[in-house]
Amino acid sequence: MKPEIKQRIEQIKNGEVPEGYKKTKIGITPIDWHNTCFAELFVTKSEYTEDLEKYPLYSLTIEDGVTPKSERYERSHLVKKENAYKVVEPNDFAYNPMNVRFGAVARHKGKTSVCVSGYYDVFTTKEKTDLKFMDDFLVSNIMITYYNKVSTGSLVEKQRVHYSEFINFNIPIPSKIERQKIAEILSVQDKIIELQQKMIDGYKRLKKGMLQKMFPKNGENIPEIRFPEFTAPWEQRKLESLCEVFTDGDWIEAKDQSDSGIRLVQTGNVGTSEYLDKENNRKWISEDTFERLHCEEIYEGDILISRLPEPAGRACIMPALGTRMITAVDCTIVRISVEYDNKYLVQYLSTPMYFNVVNSFLGGGTRQRISRGNLSGIHIPIPPTLAEQKKIGEYFEGIDNLITLHQRKLDEYKTYKKSLMQLLLTGIVRCK
Repeated sequence: MKPEIKQRIEQIKNGEVPEGYKKTKIGITPIDWHNTCFAELFVTKSEYTEDLEKYPLYSLTIEDGVTPKSERYERSHLVKKENAYKVVEPNDFAYNPMNVRFGAVARHKGKTSVCVSGYYDVFTTKEKTDLKFMDDFLVSNIMITYYNKVSTGSLVEKQRVHYSEFINFNIPIPSKIERQKIAEILSVQDKIIELQQKMIDGYKRLKKGMLQKMFPKNGENIPEIRFPEFTAPWEQRKLESLCEVFTDGDWIEAKDQSDSGIRLVQTGNVGTSEYLDKENNRKWISEDTFERLHCEEIYEGDILISRLPEPAGRACIMPALGTRMITAVDCTIVRISVEYDNKYLVQYLSTPMYFNVVNSFLGGGTRQRISRGNLSGIHIPIPPTLAEQKKIGEYFEGIDNLITLHQRKLDEYKTYKKSLMQLLLTGIVRCK
């Protein structure tokens, strides 16, 4: 980074206005960024439909933008104005007044028209060359900050930015030429991110396909694909019969937690065949509390199975966290016997066949779960030798490691793009 850019950043951090910049309602921006009304940049659209066959029903999420409606969204939640939905054509933006301050505005990048909730507003850019720039600008940190500044409503849950206000925003933005150059730079990074994501998706498809082929189908005792040195038929064992320990974690209330001590692993840390270390949500209990509650300690290599969604039944192997560990009551602790392989087992506990069985046992009202009793009786197909179990476990572990490696690289690319956005969309770095 050039010294003058570093100096500029430091000045802004200190509340100073660098030479060639000015204070505005969205922060410090270049002097030559002129106030522009959004009505000069965007065209409002408001075509309604009830034809869900012609226009598939989509939703707007902060994470994925305009995306096919998830099953978790009830249709009644998406209805407005005499049960009509709004049409979104390719390159239209959908906008949620309730959640725009969190970034709920996105362009429909598909090739066919769809419809969304009538609660949403729909618009597009007057200039096609602005489409890619607005993809990033409308969800940039400066705009998120501004949305929160101008949102109205007495309760946090009801604060919103009405579209009538949004379309009349009058804020400083780069010239048309600079907008195009910024979009070009960010588009290059988007392409890198897209290619990296495709690589990850490819490995995930490979794993999904091999999970279906390297474990026997229902009613069979030999898998479709097998390492050639193994020929003996597989056996079926109940899950609990494979274990030295098969028990639930401990009931730990908020009052039992502390700032340090023994790590409390929660259901949110259990991914599908991976441990999720959520740094900002780590919980602990003291040694005294551990003794007082007679907690069940867990160890490196134990398998944790979350009995809660989503999905119920997912499992991971516990890594070493550098501290003693316990887990929550909705996690089942599995410590398997020495004649079985934990890597093999955790991979079977990520197969569609296994989740189909788990789903058949779910119960418990609005947040369904599988009981430890039902979990214990699930039949697990087992190769007759530990050597074959280990080979299968190591094969899938290798794929998981590749996915993790490329996911880290993807996260780096996304972080780099965020840094670029912060520099370019604030004018700290110019594209003249």
